[in-house]
Amino acid sequence: MTDRPRWFTDTKDGHSAWYVERFRTMAAEGVDLAGEARLIDAAIAPGSRILDAGCGPGRVGAELHARGHTVVGVDADPVLIAAAEEDHPGPRWVVADLATLALDEEPFDLAVMAGNVMVFVAPDSEQSVLSSVRAAVRPGGRVVVGFATDREYALADFDADVAAAGLVHEQRFATWDLVPWTEDADFAVTFLRVP
Repeated sequence: MTDRPRWFTDTKDGHSAWYVERFRTMAAEGVDLAGEARLIDAAIAPGSRILDAGCGPGRVGAELHARGHTVVGVDADPVLIAAAEEDHPGPRWVVADLATLALDEEPFDLAVMAGNVMVFVAPDSEQSVLSSVRAAVRPGGRVVVGFATDREYALADFDADVAAAGLVHEQRFATWDLVPWTEDADFAVTFLRVP
């Protein structure tokens, strides 16, 4: 077993740089990259404190910042954090592993984990990741997690880890634009509540 995230162990050399350039190219081409941020913005009060957990190169956190929220983005990959700092000044960007996350911050109103974060954390660290993120969010706040259901991390395992982390399941959708959930959906967006 390894404590290194799958983002590093299950991808090829140069993957991080490729990922950064992929999103820079899509942004330059005018591709809509703000879908997750629109949903989060609609689900939270204006001017909220948001943790972008597994922020990658910062596209979700940057859009939420542009919409008036205070955003801290965290990712284990320093290449992605460097790209976020370069491309999206404004939010605070931090290199840290979500499984051991301990920010010196006041609690967040919401944490978002977009972009398949849960399938790229270290094997068997999923419950620790959810617990760490839960600890960063105020009581009554939300954690919103989206990932593909056809990966190594099964949705039933996620639901068990959610319960073990002390989070409460609220709603599930099949997409970030609120397509209703069905058992054959290949993606899940789950709204969780911190009790």
